[in-house]
Amino acid sequence: MTRFVLFLLWLLPISLAGQIHGTITSEGLPLAGATVFVESLREGTLSQADGQFSLKDIPDGSYTLVISYVGFVPQKIKINHRKLTRLSPIDLLADDSLDEVVLSSQLREVNRLQSTIPVEVYAPSFLQKNPTPSLFEGIQFINGIRPQINCAVCNTGDIHINGLEGPYTIVLIDGMPIVSSLASVYGLNGIPPAMIEKIEVIKGPSGTLYGSQAVGGLINVITKLPEYSPKFFADVYGTTWQEYNADLGLTIPLGKKGSALTGINLYNYSTPIDQNNDNFTDVTLQKRFSVFQKLSWQTGGQKQNIALRYLYEDRWGGEMQWTPADRGGNNVYGESIYTSRFELLGNHALNAAWRVQYSYTDHQQNSVYGDTPYIGEEKIGFAQLIWQKQTGRSQWLGGISTRFNRYDDNTAATAEGNKNAPNERWIPGLFLENEYSIRPKNKILLGLRIDHHQNHGVIFTPRAGYKYQWDDQTLLRLNFGTGFRVVNIFTEDHASLTGARELIIDNDLQPEASWNVNMNFFKKIYTTSGWIFGIDASAWHTYFSNQIIPDYDSNPNQIRYANLQGHSVSQGIGLNFNAVANRFTAQIGMNFMDVYLVENGQRERPLFTEKWSGTWTISIPIQGDKINMDYTGNIFGAMRLPVLNEQDPRTAQSPVWSIQNIKFNYKRDNDWTFFLGVKNLLNWTPAKNNPFLIARANDPFDSNVAFDAAGNALASPDNPNALTFDPTYAYAPNQGIRVFLGCNFSLQ
Repeated sequence: MTRFVLFLLWLLPISLAGQIHGTITSEGLPLAGATVFVESLREGTLSQADGQFSLKDIPDGSYTLVISYVGFVPQKIKINHRKLTRLSPIDLLADDSLDEVVLSSQLREVNRLQSTIPVEVYAPSFLQKNPTPSLFEGIQFINGIRPQINCAVCNTGDIHINGLEGPYTIVLIDGMPIVSSLASVYGLNGIPPAMIEKIEVIKGPSGTLYGSQAVGGLINVITKLPEYSPKFFADVYGTTWQEYNADLGLTIPLGKKGSALTGINLYNYSTPIDQNNDNFTDVTLQKRFSVFQKLSWQTGGQKQNIALRYLYEDRWGGEMQWTPADRGGNNVYGESIYTSRFELLGNHALNAAWRVQYSYTDHQQNSVYGDTPYIGEEKIGFAQLIWQKQTGRSQWLGGISTRFNRYDDNTAATAEGNKNAPNERWIPGLFLENEYSIRPKNKILLGLRIDHHQNHGVIFTPRAGYKYQWDDQTLLRLNFGTGFRVVNIFTEDHASLTGARELIIDNDLQPEASWNVNMNFFKKIYTTSGWIFGIDASAWHTYFSNQIIPDYDSNPNQIRYANLQGHSVSQGIGLNFNAVANRFTAQIGMNFMDVYLVENGQRERPLFTEKWSGTWTISIPIQGDKINMDYTGNIFGAMRLPVLNEQDPRTAQSPVWSIQNIKFNYKRDNDWTFFLGVKNLLNWTPAKNNPFLIARANDPFDSNVAFDAAGNALASPDNPNALTFDPTYAYAPNQGIRVFLGCNFSLQ
């Protein structure tokens, strides 16, 4: 018997040799069915019901184990294996991209994959890959979205979604439609990324919930919640172009159930630069101040919050010798804009079923474009009562809303004869939507919104959606919706105010109408080697009638506005591809678009509309979680551009162009992060392919231009190409390569 025991003890080390044992958990609980894979040996096993796993016959040596499970972020663990290795419990974290909560699709918190409406979500880390002073610049690497520069002098801009002009995009802050009309020109530059908790993007119709003007899609900027914000944070950086940006934030508790977040943004760019030697500033100079205050508390277990923001901005662009004393004069050309803006937002839950939301905006703009003044003000009040309820397989959502707009300026848009007549209108509305689960894998969404416009009567905006979900990682969505939009030329199209082109409005402009269909496919793929791949593909078709498109071609000295006597179409395919593995992340997107208008039997592509585009953001770890590199970029195909005549030496079509950036991050500890990088690595600007960008920059008031009886410019020795002053030839940033350096500090 003694010999037998000794024999077993002698065999025991042999039986244990070459084994690796461990336990897989999630939030401390056993995780059955997780894959444990030895990377170099291409061998693996699955965890058992108690979470334990065992790998046998593993030779001594150094290995990398990959632990993965569908719906969880894979982990890689390096080990030095000698005969028997017992690992500490390995806890996997859930893949947040599957469980992201979105608000924009149905005005309530819903799992992103459960939503019938496709919603793209972008966290602050996405914006931090290329630090920018405003939302307008920060979203330039989202596939299908292009911030469009509309003026080479004052750098106004709007946001194009899937080839549609900026006015077709509705921009919300915390779900409130406060960025519109007058604010759409300059307001986007005043939203600092540091106050953003996340950005939700819907491409396609969303009119049932947000109004009939959400034709191209919406961008919902969701601000930080005080209860989840750091006690103090600071984000500061500067560039070699002498741009300086600072974001500061402070969170303080308010009793046991409340907290307050204060955010301050300061931006200063005061050094005129003229690298293309046309005696005009390449980039608009700006001084901007913004303060943000948000309060959050609970009453009866229900969330309540209210937010205030004030923005002041002083910007100017023009001839290099311009000074404030030249403002509004006709000796030195400059475009100077003073913007003062106040915002109020509130969101109060009354109980589990009822909620009240409201907002108020006061936007004041004092501007001059050369010697043309434009003084405008807009006040927007909005309130809605929202009801939601679950009954069986149906999720109901309904509400009533009212919106008041008061718009006034010094143009003919708000004049009746010799009297000033501000545009004032109430737009009451109501909406009802039902999402019904036919079967566990099928959902159908039906919704209708009814608004009353005082000039156009009752407006119906229906939408419908269908979702089929094969499993937790694969689904298909199909959505349909309509749109109805009343156009305000002076607030939406800056070109109507700048330069020497004459503004012509052919007739009484009628509202635009549209319908849209969108199909979306989503797939998540988990591999045993620790990679997570995501595919998000969409196809869309939008049809417009009565569309209003500025006509630069009929007469080179005019901008003519009229309803299209025909129809227009925007259609295309978008593809987003994501990859994640062990701190490496990549997001790559491509968009292929066919945008055209048909009038009098002729088909034509609109100005400033590319046929294809691409974006990418790639993050590569260099030294664990201490040092990493972010490489971001976009690329755009050719687009048609507005030239003045056939003799205009500027190219009538843009080249393929790309903006690329690189950033290195050093995380010293949990509080401090330092970063260094280069913007516009290729040093590309639109001036590289043209003799000039601004026509007649040497004569911005057309003092030396001769005109015929019809108002057409005539050729002369001083003006051989018969040009007039024109800054509308702008389609891309005119800012060259520059280095940036900064740091951020966060005290939790």
